[in-house]
Amino acid sequence: MYGLVNKAVEELVVSNFGEEKWELIKEKAGVTEDVFISNQSYPDAMTYQLVGAASEVLGMSAEDILIAFGEHWVLNTAMKGYGAMMTSCGSNLHEFLVNLPNFHTRVAMIYPNLQPPRFSCSDVEANSLKLHYFSHRAGLKHFVVGLVRGLGKLFETPCECQCLESRDDGADHDVFLVSW
Repeated sequence: MYGLVNKAVEELVVSNFGEEKWELIKEKAGVTEDVFISNQSYPDAMTYQLVGAASEVLGMSAEDILIAFGEHWVLNTAMKGYGAMMTSCGSNLHEFLVNLPNFHTRVAMIYPNLQPPRFSCSDVEANSLKLHYFSHRAGLKHFVVGLVRGLGKLFETPCECQCLESRDDGADHDVFLVSW
């Protein structure tokens, strides 16, 4: 994953729990980098180790950390780095989710080695849709839940995101029912 992801994990921890907790998390994860470079690639294992260590140090489940990180990603990292791109993908939650595949295509132009997930929508209704999440990375379905919750907050649209099908249970991709 790009350093931008690890920097965002750091920002989330430091802003909510302080610098000391971040240093403990890095130590427990075996991460020695003082600074993450946004456009530099780092092993996926490093990010997973940081989440695991954060779970232990903060006394939270990894799932809760991933959900919080997903919200933080949308409301802070993505809006700071891609604000114009975010707003061009839709003026409300429904439009944004339907246009989400286009967003990742645009981001991939900025980061040439990016291996983004792929999203698609089905069963699109006025107040709900099924969001399909395809990724070569395992274990991030709770991050997607956080992303959707963050988008709901961004568009001031209370929403729910329920996982209907999971790779954890043998499905080939995760499917979420998003309703608002």
